[in-house]
This record gives sequence, C-alpha cells and structure tokens, in this order.
Amino acid sequence: QVQFVESGGGLVQPGGSLRLSCAASGFTFDSYNIGWFRQAPGKEREGVSCISSSGSIIYYADSVKGRFTISRDNAKNTVYLQMNSLKPEDTAAYYCARVKIYNRRWYPNDDYWGQGTQVTVSS
Repeated sequence: QVQFVESGGGLVQPGGSLRLSCAASGFTFDSYNIGWFRQAPGKEREGVSCISSSGSIIYYADSVKGRFTISRDNAKNTVYLQMNSLKPEDTAAYYCARVKIYNRRWYPNDDYWGQGTQVTVSS
C-alpha cells in the first residue's frame, strides 16, 4: 500500500537549518509529483513546496521562497526539503503527499499521508 515516512524534524533556533526527508513506498515513485505541506496547531494545512515526477518543475509558497529547497532522488524513492533561515512561524508538523500541479499550485492527489515530522523553531 501507499506509504510515506517523514523524518528530520526537531527543535532548532531561529536562523537555523533542518533537512526533512520523505521516504515513499507502495507505488511507482517516479511517476508522481510530490508535495510538502505543513500544519500548525489551530491553523489550516498549507502547501510548502512541490516537485514534479521528473524534478523539472518546482514551486514554493511565497512564505518559504528563497529559504527552502525541495529535491528528490527517484532511485531512493525519497523527497527532501532543505530548510534554511528558519523562523518561528515555520513551526508546524510537516507532511508529504502525492499531488496534482495546476496553475502553479499543488493539491493532494489522494488521501495517503504519513505521520508527519514536527519542526519547532524557538530560542
């Protein structure tokens, strides 16, 4: 079955960096676009970044542009999110999922989600 395992979160000071990983299984990974999403307590889930199946198309939310970098390794069935210059407002649980990309926006393709990885930015 489709599975995602997110990892790499933790507690970091403002201005610090983290690298999140999203390991996928149960489907033909290199045929799917993948997106990162985040959800903070009391807030709606928001899209952070997405990458097309080949890696040739990448989009970011305005709030993370210039600070986050998404990449994928299709040989390892893994998508990464390098997060630099972290801010307290980046604090959230981060999730990855298969996505549709349309008009420079991305939407969950289905309802398969991992358990998420918690990122906390605090001094």
